[in-house]
Amino acid sequence: MSALSPDTRPEVIEMLVSGVDRYNPSNISILEDYLFHQIRSQEYDCMANLAILKLYQFNPDLYNPDVVINILIKSLTAAPQPDFNLCLALLGERDTYPTPQDDQDALPDLLPYLVDLSSCLHQCRFPAFWKLFRSEKLEWLRDNYTVECVGFEDSVREAVIRAVRAAFQKISKERLGGYLDLEGEGLEQYIAQRGWTVDENLGVVVVPTNPDNRIEATVVRENIQLSQLTKIIAHAQVA
Repeated sequence: MSALSPDTRPEVIEMLVSGVDRYNPSNISILEDYLFHQIRSQEYDCMANLAILKLYQFNPDLYNPDVVINILIKSLTAAPQPDFNLCLALLGERDTYPTPQDDQDALPDLLPYLVDLSSCLHQCRFPAFWKLFRSEKLEWLRDNYTVECVGFEDSVREAVIRAVRAAFQKISKERLGGYLDLEGEGLEQYIAQRGWTVDENLGVVVVPTNPDNRIEATVVRENIQLSQLTKIIAHAQVA
């Protein structure tokens, strides 16, 4: 299955998101429970989460700001895929959603920062991502949301690694550490877990060769037959 349809998706969720039942508001609790399962298990299902936002769009009275924030947090870890922007597009106009009676709606305050975090990941400004994420102004996000999202930081690091594997054959340990927000023994262990090697003399990490970072000269040869040329010339003369 693709990232939009993970192998871990339960059969009941598959039936919901693949058919017309995805527009049935009575199924919202099933989809929300599945989202919280994703948060606790480090799984991710973009299509199921988009189905929740679509139901909120059609049924504003169902809107739950905590659910929306958790969906956006999970979508950050899918970078460079456009999941975050897909979720953002389904939020629509903020004033169409009722203000929760009991709980404070934290989304208006957090949304600009979540957008900035997404931009940092998509623009490969990884040190800027960690600086913003660790900042005092996002303490509320860390203490109330990402702390509950199992493996959030490791999932972000996986997004970083996808970019590094595509762009580098060798990268300095210091630079890689800045990208991953790791240093010292933590960085050493992370590199070892990936099976990458370190050239201690040069202080660089060797990234295994893959189709994205392999440099290959491409030779394009066009094989044009004489009969094709005569047709082109004939058409040119007619014109």
